[in-house]
Amino acid sequence: MQDLKKFIRDVPDFPKPGIVFKDITPLLHNAEAFARVIKVFADRYSAEKIDKIAGIESRGFIFGGALSVQMGVGFVPIRKHGKLPWTKVSEEYVLEYGKDRIEMHVDAVSAGERVLVVDDLLATGGTCGAVCQLIEKRKALVASLAFVVELDFLNGREKLKGRDIFSIMHF
Repeated sequence: MQDLKKFIRDVPDFPKPGIVFKDITPLLHNAEAFARVIKVFADRYSAEKIDKIAGIESRGFIFGGALSVQMGVGFVPIRKHGKLPWTKVSEEYVLEYGKDRIEMHVDAVSAGERVLVVDDLLATGGTCGAVCQLIEKRKALVASLAFVVELDFLNGREKLKGRDIFSIMHF
């Protein structure tokens, strides 16, 4: 996966001073690199029983949506508070600068379904941990967590202990 790293751009001081943002848009601009990411995920999960793929707003929609089509399973958008139009279930979580809330429709997953959670990046694990709780509230099972990029120095895996985690690239 070393060659895919060349498609990840560092953006210093975004969204605030001192942060180096890992920008995946150069990867999306390259059809071959984007297709390789989806293939890596599809190959990794092809032997597992996956009923739905949940993508975390917003870049998780890009990878999760493409992967759901590739794997022939439904897609579940996990949205920020106030963005879904129908009856929903929500989960609050703590950020380094306050609190936030994520939501999904109440009928997005069913009891016993195996859900693969997909996002572009694993940082501190807070958002993904809340997504897992949200899915499990509906009695579905989180089969695995899949990320394009993982920032190892932020120890996001610690918040997600005991869960199957797969990341294509590590920084």
